[in-house]
Amino acid sequence: MMKAVIFDLDGVLVTTDNSHYLAWKQMADEEGIPFDREINERLRGVSRMESLEIILEKAVKPYTSEQKNELAQRKNGYYVQLIQQMGEEAILPGALDTIAQLKEKGIKMAIGSSSKNAPTILKQVGMDKVFDAVADGNQIKNSKPAPDVFLLAAELMNLPAEDCLVVEDADAGVEAAINAGMKVLAVGFAAGNQKAHLHADTLKDINLAEWIVKQQ
Repeated sequence: MMKAVIFDLDGVLVTTDNSHYLAWKQMADEEGIPFDREINERLRGVSRMESLEIILEKAVKPYTSEQKNELAQRKNGYYVQLIQQMGEEAILPGALDTIAQLKEKGIKMAIGSSSKNAPTILKQVGMDKVFDAVADGNQIKNSKPAPDVFLLAAELMNLPAEDCLVVEDADAGVEAAINAGMKVLAVGFAAGNQKAHLHADTLKDINLAEWIVKQQ
């Protein structure tokens, strides 16, 4: 029985894409590493260190583990500065209505995000008190497409995986949800992913609460 929804954060409920891009771009420019929006698309849904490895494919010199950690921390510093300026305008279409409808139906909600900055983002946009559980990159060892963050979110809600629907905008997240044994709604950049059980351009284009009630 479907009892809960686990939302990815970036690209599903809020948009932080440009902040990520600008932060990576600043770090890459400082290092003389070619980086553009096409490369940035490959970073969608993967962890910070995995994203760094993709960027370093274009580097002309090798980096030690210590240097890689410094680069990742530098990028994160730039990103944190950018998200400190975020507000409700970053909330994506349909997100607030979907949350309200799910709450009205008594359906549990959680965040399942690989981002270690998820708590900060939720607070900035006024969503820090909304969810029954928040599982993020600070609490897991393996990022998507590993299922860890979604399984943790289900565990924090005291629910089995099969009772949860994931909402994702990245192919890696869709794969993670399937690996967790959960159904998944693919939105945004992942809307065309054929492995997903449901598809929508944005949350505005689907009545998620109504669909879940029909599954009960």
